[in-house]
Amino acid sequence: MEKRKKIYFVSDTHFGLNVKESPVKSERRFVRWLDTIKEETAALYLLGDIFDYWFEYKSVVPKGYIRFLGKLAEFTDAGIPVSIFTGNHDIWMFDYLPKETGVTIVPKSTEVEIYGKRFYLAHGDNLGEPSRSFRFWQYLFRSKLCQRLYKTVHPALTVPLGYAWSRRNRKKKMNAKTSCYMGEENEFLVRFAKNYPKDRDIDYFVFGHRHIMLDLMIPDRKRVVILGDWIDHFSFAVFDGEELYLEQYSDLIHN
Repeated sequence: MEKRKKIYFVSDTHFGLNVKESPVKSERRFVRWLDTIKEETAALYLLGDIFDYWFEYKSVVPKGYIRFLGKLAEFTDAGIPVSIFTGNHDIWMFDYLPKETGVTIVPKSTEVEIYGKRFYLAHGDNLGEPSRSFRFWQYLFRSKLCQRLYKTVHPALTVPLGYAWSRRNRKKKMNAKTSCYMGEENEFLVRFAKNYPKDRDIDYFVFGHRHIMLDLMIPDRKRVVILGDWIDHFSFAVFDGEELYLEQYSDLIHN
């Protein structure tokens, strides 16, 4: 019997972030990883915050990311479906990436069946996030009216502002206790999975957002997997048709 190809899940690459290493170096590493998995990939799911900041005007998008965008097009041209979920840093992905690279933009959480197993996939930023200020900004950023108003400001102002805001928040979170695993009862994504309707019969809940690596069995033999990130962990999940497991990319190339 022919061996099944694999399904890959990854999140929080934050391309464009300039905190621990140069954005170009980070992008090159990720593209090298994509090269290693391409031949065995049946589908690729990118679960949000792929860009540290992204906003599409009608005829303007942020510059850069050429290696990554080209690799996405290479995957889809080869018939490998690529789905990109919007995260809290790249909510404003609209039609540019589907038209230019062939990916599918997924604006909200979704359920999908893969090789006979049910997956619940989401970035995770709007699933029980406890911070009131975070929820307020999420509401504001997702507002169609606010997006239209934002588009009236020249990108020469909005793009630097977007990156500066993100860098500030990232440095703040790197020093916060919430950047570590808070325990099964305190992780809001775990609580969300436990409280999800039982009749939906989900086998795997797969999330990004939290920047931690977690593979946890919860009641009814369901699993919660949080994917980590590509800032500290260089991690991803892979489903081979039988098992879902977390891995980390070990890259000895430093440029």
